[in-house]
Formats: sequence, C-alpha cells, structure tokens
Amino acid sequence: MIRGENMMKKNRFFLGLILLLAVVILSSCQRNDRVVLNVYNWGDYLDESVIRDFEKKYNIKVNYDTFSTNEDMYVKLKAGGTDYDVVFPSDYIIERMINEDMLHKLDFDNIPNYKYIEDHFKNLEYDPQNEYSVPYFWGTVGIIYNKTIVDEPVDSWRILWDPKYEKEILMMDSQRDSIGVALKMLGYDLNTRDLDELEEAKQALIEQKPLVLAYVGDDVKDKMIAGEAALAVIYSGEAFYMKQENPDLEYVIPQEGSNFWVDAMVIPKTSKHKKEAELFINFMCDPEVAYKNAIYVGYSSPHSEVKKMLDPDFLNDPAAYPDMEELVNLEFFKDLGDYLSVYDRIWTEVKAY
Repeated sequence: MIRGENMMKKNRFFLGLILLLAVVILSSCQRNDRVVLNVYNWGDYLDESVIRDFEKKYNIKVNYDTFSTNEDMYVKLKAGGTDYDVVFPSDYIIERMINEDMLHKLDFDNIPNYKYIEDHFKNLEYDPQNEYSVPYFWGTVGIIYNKTIVDEPVDSWRILWDPKYEKEILMMDSQRDSIGVALKMLGYDLNTRDLDELEEAKQALIEQKPLVLAYVGDDVKDKMIAGEAALAVIYSGEAFYMKQENPDLEYVIPQEGSNFWVDAMVIPKTSKHKKEAELFINFMCDPEVAYKNAIYVGYSSPHSEVKKMLDPDFLNDPAAYPDMEELVNLEFFKDLGDYLSVYDRIWTEVKAY
C-alpha cells in the first residue's frame, strides 16, 4: 500500500514536471513569435513612453535606436546588415533613398490617421507623389539673438559677418546648414552646383571665422540661454524653448530666405515587418500620441489635431508656427548625389583654415 502511494506521488510529480516544462516551452514559443520592430530615429526626438504604449496595445516589441545626423543614418542603412522597419530621415535624404530604391511604398489603407496631416505638408518635392513618407515634424533655420546685446534690426544673414559681434557668433557645426547660410547671404540657391558660387561662399565663411565664437551642435541652446553669445544660427524648433528660458532671446528668418525642412517616417526595404511598421506609423499619427510627442520634442507638428490642443502661446509664436503664406525664399535641401563631395571638400577647407 505504501509502495503504491509512493508510486502515485512519483507519477504526479513527473506529470507536474511535464506540464511545467510544457508551459515554459509554450511561453518561449509565444515570445519567439512576438513581432519585433526596429525603429531608428534622431536622438531625443520622441517621448519614449509612446513606445511602451504601442508595445502594450499591440503586443509588438520595439527596439529603439538613435542617430545624430542624416548622413550617419544613411551610411548605416546603405552599408547593409540592418533590418530597420521605421526610420525618421529629413527631406533631402528621403529624396536620395527614393532615387536609390531604398524605400517601400506605403499602403495608406494601413495608415488611416494620415488624414490628420495638413495638406501643405503633402506632395512636397522630396516625395512628390506622396508614396513613401509621412511627415513627423518640420521647421526652418534662422537666427536667434540676444536683444540686450543686439540693438539693431536683425533681418539679414549679413549681421553674422558684422565685426562688432566678434566672438559673439555661434555657427552650426553642419556642412549643409553653414554653407547654406553663406549661400543665402550672397543671394544664391541652397543647392547650387555652380563652383564659382560655392567658392564665393567658402571665402565668405573663411572671412567670418575670426568672428565666430564656436561651431556648435546641441550645446547652442545652453550657450544662448546663458548669454554666452549674441547671435546663433539655429533650428526653429529649439527657439521656443530657448525663449522661454531666456526672455531676452528672439528668433527671426532673414529676408534673403532660408531652409524649410521636414522630417518624416519611412519604411526601408530591409524591413521584415512592413504591415506592423505601417501600424506603428499610424499609431504615431494618432492625435493623442502626436500631441504627446509635440509637447516632449517642442518642434512644429504637421498634425491638424495637435494644433487644436497646443497652448496658444506656443501656437501663436511665429518661431514655432509662422504664417506659411508669409514664408518666402524658403527652400528644401535637395539630394546632391555625387556632388555632395564638393560641399564636403569646401566645408573641410573652411574648418581647416
């Protein structure tokens, strides 16, 4: 009798062990079957709680990586060996990726929230048929200046060449942006391929160098807020935050014109989960999600519903939301193809001088 009871206990033990093992194997299979999306975005360009919300809602795991420049992102994708599903490039890089057949066409039936993107952000020249991209944020490039130091009208790029502001000027440590400032100051196209015009822009930047305090990146915000410089070239999206932190600052777009840019969401052809990538893009265009991102990032949103929810002070600030009809002489950067090497050479020569 005792031997029989022991045998039954052993059988129950082994049966329990088998059931536990089955549960572990089943759970493991379920985890392995879970779709994983690989997302590649600019640094500090998304409220990461949004990713957790997406994962919870759709039971899709998101691997989130960041890049510092369009060029870094492009080189990584072009080199292969990656399987990113959603990427956030700027306009001219999107144009290049389309030309090089690197992007999937989007199925907008899977992105119904695209209806919230305002019409003037559709069918833009970098994606003229609006087949490959969904706008994320947009802005301009201009000058932010300290009104306690600069007491004259700031309406031209030429003020960045005024000797009275020696060592009071911050320029972008960015090839296309800084060369673009010189080109617009001289009255030329941002995307010129004229070697004489580019040489003139190079000489202008070399002549300006003794006046420049530093060529900067993200640290421009802290420097201008702290009053370390009088003038800086900056993206409009940074200006509202900086003006809140230091009311002595003001942002303008010079009369010669400037760069108008759009960052957008695209799906590389390396994606293994196109439908789920479109689900992610659609989620990012949900009004509440887009609003949460707009508040966190602080840049201008192309989303019609977001604008209805924004603080009026932000919405009415021309640095963040200028009157589109009043923006003249603004240009997109274009894909320069192999000619980009000329810009590379010019920038290297400017920095080395």
